Amino acid sequence: MPKIKGKLGIDEFYNVIFNGEPVSIDQTVLTTVQKSFDFLKEFSKNKIIYGVNTGFGPMAQYKIKDSERTQLQYNLIRSHASGTGNPIPVKYVKAAMLARLNTLSLGNSGVHTSVIDLMTSLINKDIIPLIYEHGGVGASGDLVQLAHLALILIGEGKVYYKGELRPTQEVFEIEGLQPISVEIREGLALINGTSVMTGIGVVNTIYTRRLLEWMIACSSAINEIVQAYDDHLSHDLNETKKHQGQREIARAMRSHLKDSTLTRKREHHLYTENNGITIFEEKVQEYYSLRCVPQILGPVLDTLNDVERILMEEVNSANDNPIVNVEKKHVYHGGNFHGDYVSLEMDKLKIVVTKMSMLAERQLNYLMNSKLNDILPPFVNLGKLGLNFGMQGVQFTATSTTAENQMLSNPMYVHSIPNNNDNQDIVSMGTNAALITKKVIENAFEVIAIELITVVQAIEYLKVQDKVSSKTKKMYEAIRAIVPPFREDLVMYPYVNQVKDFITNHKNN
Repeated sequence: MPKIKGKLGIDEFYNVIFNGEPVSIDQTVLTTVQKSFDFLKEFSKNKIIYGVNTGFGPMAQYKIKDSERTQLQYNLIRSHASGTGNPIPVKYVKAAMLARLNTLSLGNSGVHTSVIDLMTSLINKDIIPLIYEHGGVGASGDLVQLAHLALILIGEGKVYYKGELRPTQEVFEIEGLQPISVEIREGLALINGTSVMTGIGVVNTIYTRRLLEWMIACSSAINEIVQAYDDHLSHDLNETKKHQGQREIARAMRSHLKDSTLTRKREHHLYTENNGITIFEEKVQEYYSLRCVPQILGPVLDTLNDVERILMEEVNSANDNPIVNVEKKHVYHGGNFHGDYVSLEMDKLKIVVTKMSMLAERQLNYLMNSKLNDILPPFVNLGKLGLNFGMQGVQFTATSTTAENQMLSNPMYVHSIPNNNDNQDIVSMGTNAALITKKVIENAFEVIAIELITVVQAIEYLKVQDKVSSKTKKMYEAIRAIVPPFREDLVMYPYVNQVKDFITNHKNN
């Protein structure tokens, strides 16, 4: 059971979000949060503390009466719960909740302990707020999206509960839950932060790593299908490049292909006497989409690792304003809510995911084009050429989806638009960046699903099921269980969607 102690890693997120494990709160956390609350309550007497006894944003110039301070927090939550568009899927919202719970547990926010207790219960009972995609500019954090989370904590709004969208109040009555105590700055502390963009980002990294595993498997399988030379994957060649990602991709592909009987040794074919040959019928080197996979996917892996590291730093940081420091008995005003770190990392991630979809599309095209591969029929058509169409139709889908990814990979990080009466004069757009990256990843799964079906069809045509590596054979059997070998033309979209669902929800082990 993952325990909140002020530090979470990617494994804890995976266990809670994907495996449904409950979280527990270490007693030291509750003690820390209580001390932070007690200090802020005492410290804010006879002092001007932003968001405690002032308005918000440009309205901070207005002093709030002590008698109206609680109402101020409710007003903030209700007025900013203004999101629109599509609901963010439950898995991503739950990740945002876990990220928010962790940062509030650090003791830099001055919230009441009831916030920690209720958020823990909501996560463990799978009571997930309705949060919309549109609304966040990522500068005072995810103000709008987090306001929808805060709305639930005060017993209002709607939640997903046992597969249904229901009023929060009804669900609280069923589960015997009480809204949080709004005492000092619970409203501001809840909505002022980067937890939605970060939570979405964490899930994005998990799916990207899964996507990369399938991409490595596809790339390995194509190399053996066409009986490629294996020296471009060799340890000696890849060790001459200092990049860890490239070395790891090459190692993973060698591991995948270690028992294949199809890949060839250059020394057995081209490093022998070839007297009298002036033109080689076979290519001396493979196309880049086969030969340069370590150099293409290496930067993807290195970037993914860096993105994951920075997101975990954000998860384990205080990212609201102001910051309470009990040890130094001070309250600091600043901008830890600004989401530039997450925004930039999401833009990096979607760029490398787009490159993965581009690689998949080129490998797919190589299999489809008989003039390139010289061993397969056009469009890997197992039927009657001219009458049947094989994989011709789905190639259009892969090409179209890849093109959309190329367009979506333009950065959000540099698309700041001032707002909030120019108080927020430069913003991160981090939530948009994370959501667009989510879309790019989903698109990439579609392209790789189409490539996987085509790889399996190619193996079927060449009748090499017993010659491919054991890992390719396992992958072949998993996809073949979903998609039958077809010579007659079939309606393809159900198969593409089923394979996409399979690879999205299963690791390639």
